[in-house]
Amino acid sequence: MVERGEEGAEDCFDRLPDSVLLLVFGKIADVKALGRCCVVSRRFLTLARQVDDVLVRVDCVVSGDDDRSSPDDYPPSNAFSSSTPCAGKPRGLFSDLLRLVLGGVARPLQAISQVFSGGGAGGSPRKAAAVSSSASEAASTDTSRHSPAEVLRNFKEIRRLRIELPAGELSVNDGVLLKWKAQFGSTLNNCVVLGASSVLSPEATPPSPPAADKGSDAVSPAGEEGEEGLLRRETNGGERIPESLFANGSLKLGVVWTISSLIAASARHYLLYPVITEHETLESLDLADADGQGLLRMDLRQLEELREQPITAAGSSQRTLVPSLQLMLWFAPHLELPGGTVLKGATLVAIRPCDDDSPASTSGAGEDTGWVSSAFEEPYATAAQQLLRRKLYRLEMNSF
Repeated sequence: MVERGEEGAEDCFDRLPDSVLLLVFGKIADVKALGRCCVVSRRFLTLARQVDDVLVRVDCVVSGDDDRSSPDDYPPSNAFSSSTPCAGKPRGLFSDLLRLVLGGVARPLQAISQVFSGGGAGGSPRKAAAVSSSASEAASTDTSRHSPAEVLRNFKEIRRLRIELPAGELSVNDGVLLKWKAQFGSTLNNCVVLGASSVLSPEATPPSPPAADKGSDAVSPAGEEGEEGLLRRETNGGERIPESLFANGSLKLGVVWTISSLIAASARHYLLYPVITEHETLESLDLADADGQGLLRMDLRQLEELREQPITAAGSSQRTLVPSLQLMLWFAPHLELPGGTVLKGATLVAIRPCDDDSPASTSGAGEDTGWVSSAFEEPYATAAQQLLRRKLYRLEMNSF
């Protein structure tokens, strides 16, 4: 065996075929580690840039100097309605509450837009990011200072891409559960939101309440005229949404969660445009966060749709326009999961565009909800499955 450091020593990697090295680089996936591999040798530089799977971890997000939020970051006061036709007359719902709560959404979204635009003011999604000056720049430990579009510019064969933010955009109090998953093409295809006002561990779980308190099916006497006018459950019998949903604030909180998640998802989608247009080999794309709060996912069909039908921005804000939506909502004031964990005020919302004529969105009571129950991993998949057995309420939301 030739000793290391001896002149003329043979590099064992030279004995490995390119196909084997590509497998190794594919297992590495992390773009920073691949960038460091690129500066080892010309062969590594050539091969590392041909990997199929790439993971980009954004180390930190630095917010801008301007604390003010653009009015376009909020949905209009008439965004949420319960009219039967999607084009029906809109009704305002909790607009003051939404503006108060969503005021904390704008800054994180502005900060993330800086990450995707390379640290400066966000530009049009039709403009590609600047090219990295060299492969060694991509290998630098300061990769997070560059936008994903810049970092990925040197990788030409990416098929599966995952970008991971350091944290979710939406600030929630300790003990509050909020998770969402959205799928986009050129616009929103579907979104599922799961929330709970509090999560109690088995050790902290009090005795289960009586069965009468667990359900959300009982309809209390008619509430005030204002509440009835704001929100109505879409059923043939015309029954009202239970008064308890209004009384304990659970419905208001569910509305805030839903709109906040849609804003976060549409902002992520808008900012991915340069990456998608520059990498035509992409077959799947995930934009997640380390907290596990939200996931935006696009498959091959959806990626191709976006390239063929460019996105429509929501006014001057840096997010994709959210179309008119139909919502299905399930609620349980008390939901006990296997293992003893209890969700208080559990809310599940399944969202599709109003113009979605797929069987899953039009088949009524027996509709396919597999895409809803499979949106989350355990134990939240079980929570979604349990909520799907509760009474279904239908709502509608105008485009914003």
